[in-house]
Amino acid sequence: MLLKPEENAMPTFSSPHSLPTAEEVALARESGRALSAYLQTRAETQQIEIIDDKGATHPVHVPVSALRLLVDVLTEIGEGNAVSIIPIHAELTTQEVADVLNVSRPFLVQLLEHGEIPFHKIGTHRRVRYQDVIAYKERIDVERSKALDALTEQAQALKMGYE
Repeated sequence: MLLKPEENAMPTFSSPHSLPTAEEVALARESGRALSAYLQTRAETQQIEIIDDKGATHPVHVPVSALRLLVDVLTEIGEGNAVSIIPIHAELTTQEVADVLNVSRPFLVQLLEHGEIPFHKIGTHRRVRYQDVIAYKERIDVERSKALDALTEQAQALKMGYE
């Protein structure tokens, strides 16, 4: 699973999330700190207790990896972000991919047809694996960074005030 802060036009794939309230932010910070203390264990599972609406406690065994993810979620909420959790192997529609990349759907379709991002068809509908979208995004981010570095070098060589 991948935790993803929902900011800078990042989409929600199930239902829209609103930003957390001030109370939720404060509670998430406090809860995240409390849970973090139990992540130092070498155990593979932890037991937590859930209290139902009648006050009865129910023990729940949770993998430590899931607790780490929960702490990550609480950390993001504690910073005021809404979050989505998307399975790495999820398949997205072209509109969902366009939203992740913050591009238009027609532009995305061109990227797919030019082989920039792998996809497959289910009937007439294109589907793209989330991990392929993230790999493409990381690749173009590296390319953009290199281009920016080259422009910075040129500006410095031309003494344009970027010393």
